[in-house]
Parts: sequence; C-alpha cells; structure tokens
Amino acid sequence: MDVTIVIPTFNEDHNVAELVRRIGAATTGYNAQIVFVDDSTDDTPGVIRREAAASAVPMQLIHRDDAVGGLSGAVLEGLAASTSEWCIVMDGDLQHPPELIPALLASGVGQYADIVVASRHLDGGSSLGLDNPLRRIVSCGTTALTRAIFPVKLRNVTDPMTGFFAVRRSAVDIDSLRPRGFKILLEILARNSLTVVEEPFVFGKRVAGDSKADLRQGLRFVTQLGALRFGRLSGFAAVGAVGALANLAIMGTLQALGVWYLVAAIVAATITIVGNFLLLELLVFQDLRAGGRNVWTRFAQSVAFNGIETAARTVLLWVIVEALPVPSLLVQAALIATGIVLRFLYHSRIVYRPSRTTAPHPSVSAPLSVSSLDDVQRQAGPA
Repeated sequence: MDVTIVIPTFNEDHNVAELVRRIGAATTGYNAQIVFVDDSTDDTPGVIRREAAASAVPMQLIHRDDAVGGLSGAVLEGLAASTSEWCIVMDGDLQHPPELIPALLASGVGQYADIVVASRHLDGGSSLGLDNPLRRIVSCGTTALTRAIFPVKLRNVTDPMTGFFAVRRSAVDIDSLRPRGFKILLEILARNSLTVVEEPFVFGKRVAGDSKADLRQGLRFVTQLGALRFGRLSGFAAVGAVGALANLAIMGTLQALGVWYLVAAIVAATITIVGNFLLLELLVFQDLRAGGRNVWTRFAQSVAFNGIETAARTVLLWVIVEALPVPSLLVQAALIATGIVLRFLYHSRIVYRPSRTTAPHPSVSAPLSVSSLDDVQRQAGPA
C-alpha cells in the first residue's frame, strides 16, 4: 500500500531521529514516504537532512519561510505534496506512536473509511500524556464543546481534537480548507462529508522540547469554531465585541474621571481601532494576509474607514443624546453594533480582498515527488 506520513515540525530537532527510526520499523512492507513540513528556528531541518541520508524510508523536507496557517497550514502543505492513496498525519514530538500506523491503515481499508481518527477517548485510549491535569480538563472541555457545536458532522468522532489520523487523500477537498492554528482534523471533518472510523491510542508523554499550545492557539481555536459554524463573520463579531466592551469600559472610566462624554468617546475609539486591527490580523483574516495588500496598506485602509465610521458615529451620538432623554452609553452600544456589520463588509471586500489568480496554487496543482529527499526552500503562500 502507498502511504505518506505527513509530519509538521517546529523545533523538534531532538525527536526526529527516534521518530524516523520508529516509522521505518512500523511501515515495513508498505510503500511508505515521509514528508516533513518544517517551520523551525532551530536545527530541525539539518537533522532531517542527516536522517534522510541513512533512512530506508524516502523522505522529503518542505521548509517554510512563512508559516502561513500554523500547524494546520503545514499539514495541508504536506497533503498537497503527497501522491499516495493514504496519508498519515502525526506530530513530530513522539506523543503519537508510529506503531499505530498499520492499525489505522488496516481499519481504513477494511471498513471502507475516508478517515481513521486515533482517539484518546475510546476504550483502550488515554490522554495521560498531556502535561498536567489542567490541560487534560481543557482538552476534555473543548472536545465536548466541539461535538456539541457539530452534532451531525462529529457524531462518529469521540476525539475531534486529535492531531493523529489517517486520511484517504482523494476524499478531502484541500481547496475548501482554511487552515488556522492546531486543529486541522476539525477543519477537515467540518468542511467535508466523510466516512469516519476510530482506533484507540494512548497519547504519550513528550520526550523532548516544549508544548506549542498557548493562549494564542486557544484564541485561534475559538475563532476557528466560530468560523466553521457561522462563517468568518462570527470571528469578526467576536473581535468587535471585545473592542466594544473595551470601548465602553474606556469611555465609562474617562467619564467617571470627569472627561466630557464626546472626548471620552473619541479617546476610546482611537485605542480600540488599533487594537481591533491587530486582533483581525491575528485571528480573523490571518489566512488572507499574504494574498493581497501589505500590512501598512491594510492598516491605513482599516484605520481610515474606522476613523470615518467613528466620526459619523460620534456625530450621531451627539445628535441622539442631545435630542432624546437616553443614556449616552446605551446609544454608543447600539451604534457600535451597527458599525460592526459595516466594518465587516468593508474589511472583507476591500482590506483583505485576495488578489485574483490565473492558476491554482503550485503546491496543489503540481504535487512534489517524494521518492528521495527534496529540500524545498520557498516562501509559502496561503493554502
């Protein structure tokens, strides 16, 4: 059976040699290939090159200068580079046991599945390899939340948060995926109609290096859930809500200090305009940043529109408050809610509008050969 093992890596130089050795032992009898998609800042690429020279399993290295889409974007790069019938996606930190690869493939073929999920939540599985009890609680909570949001798509999936799975390459529409953060399996399951089966696995303890999970990845996951369930508007609205609360808090604090409400509104708006732009760049439109205008043009367009919208909103605030017996904060809240919709339309259609293309992305239209180590040094574009 042809199989490609796709491994996204970020600073895993201490784990590569053991991982390659164990994959080689687990895939004896398969026509196996390994694709490392690397975003590292350490010597991981060099270690991969050295291991490739001695490995019986052909290896390819795709080193990305621009880590578009994070780990999820790296996985899509690897899937796009594969020509195998089946792909195995696994982490490079040895917490996903390569010895399970034959069981995943046998289950997929034997049950005519499109995707086989290695689950920590089936009988025989475990998530004890997570660093501490808090991470286990967070993992269980996010799993429960995700399954509640996608009751139909995930009805046969107990562990949509795992990063270890086998997928029939032809079953996934790569062009439909919008990578962000860590949870590529959720993206695949939510955007494709797939036959899913599961196999239990024990999530191992990290041998070397540090976990890549942090608050920023948590925020990306929340926006990913909203985008998958409700579209990009939900993420924009979430950022807008944070900005609105900050706006009202700043305005209320300034008024409490004796600042006139119009001056307080202008100061609050100025602070939140810049903050909102940064959050949109990081959490909502991160997959479109590389396909259109440069960051300073986006910033100028965003600030200009928000400034005009803020000026119009401030005038309306003054007119309404002076003409009607209503609290200024209540009027401001209503005007901000209206402004969120207008700003979304403008940012989607103008600020982050991607450039037109005349051909598919090269990594999708022309998969790379993995018959030998192919060290690809390039500036990665959006998936």
